[in-house]
Amino acid sequence: MNVEAFIAKRIGFKGKMAVLAIAISFFVIIVAMCISSGFSSGIRAGIAALTGDVVLKSSYSTLSTDAAPISGSPSYLDDIKSVKGVQSVDPVIYDSGIVKTGDDITGVVFKGTGTQALGELCTSIPSDMARELGLSSGDSYTAYFVTSEGRMKIRKFTVGDIYETPVATDMGHVVMARLQDLRRLNGWEEGEVSALEVTLDDSYRTQERMRQKAMEIGMIADAGAESEDEMVASVAAVDSYATIFDWIGLIDVNVYAILLLMTLVAGFNMVSGLLILLFRNISTIGILKSLGMTDRAIASVFLRVGSRIVAIGMAAGNILALLFCLVQGVLKPLRLNPENYYLSYVPIHVDITRILAADAASFIVIMLLLLIPSMFISRIDPASTVKTE
Repeated sequence: MNVEAFIAKRIGFKGKMAVLAIAISFFVIIVAMCISSGFSSGIRAGIAALTGDVVLKSSYSTLSTDAAPISGSPSYLDDIKSVKGVQSVDPVIYDSGIVKTGDDITGVVFKGTGTQALGELCTSIPSDMARELGLSSGDSYTAYFVTSEGRMKIRKFTVGDIYETPVATDMGHVVMARLQDLRRLNGWEEGEVSALEVTLDDSYRTQERMRQKAMEIGMIADAGAESEDEMVASVAAVDSYATIFDWIGLIDVNVYAILLLMTLVAGFNMVSGLLILLFRNISTIGILKSLGMTDRAIASVFLRVGSRIVAIGMAAGNILALLFCLVQGVLKPLRLNPENYYLSYVPIHVDITRILAADAASFIVIMLLLLIPSMFISRIDPASTVKTE
């Protein structure tokens, strides 16, 4: 058996406060990382569900709801679908409208897609709109649309179902409808749409990668366009919702700050704990030196004790953090104001790889900090300590 490991097991240290400090630090680190990852993935997925990750729209449109249709099946469509990272390409129609129920009026954006399994003039409305207007499944409401010629069109829609709002954006309420209903409303020909929404794989939903894919898709559209294809512009969601993505980036910066701060707090708590352990075992250190043990070997003994305490605290912090994440992920007891935080609850996303990386990085930093009190060993004179004993 290794001598240092044998002696380390025989040295008792009831460092309950040190273990508690380590556990609290790792609990805060893991929870902060999971919440940050939850905000990032939740908001990005929510925006993708509402508007796609990359949007191809007419170059002559300033807004998604402008009446400047493009072809829903351009000649370069298959080339875009074959781009690495592209999950799907969906034709959509956007139309601004005003919804009236009784005395309540609100502005909404109608989004027509070919994937909506709804009946004629049947819609799926967001939950916040349903609460605001007092609507439920099966209810009817009246919508008013202003055409490009300035004429008013009135349609009566039915609420087919209510969906949970994935994320609050500056688009306001987004009402899902059938593609053909909005095409008929606008008087467009078969195959004409407002835009093509490109959905990317999760791994491509970073700011840099989304911009790269938007540029790549735009170049394919320009190079592959034939004479009958309309001129289109490729816009990444990260540019359309720059404020939201900047806010996500700020959260990530805060998480790194928390990681560093909590690691230092745990490290200096362990430094003080190890110093106490060394002071309590001065005579033991003197005896080991007198028996010919080197300073490095003795330091290894106490570093093993310290690493055991750190490992116990880290494991306890991880377990408590994952239990908290499980409860919040399933029951969502912690709620948020979506007007300030874009989501209605504290999101949780457990990324085991990131957690293990954070654990490893923090453990290494703490162990490096423990080298500081280990230098105290070289200053102990075995003659005086053994004589005192």
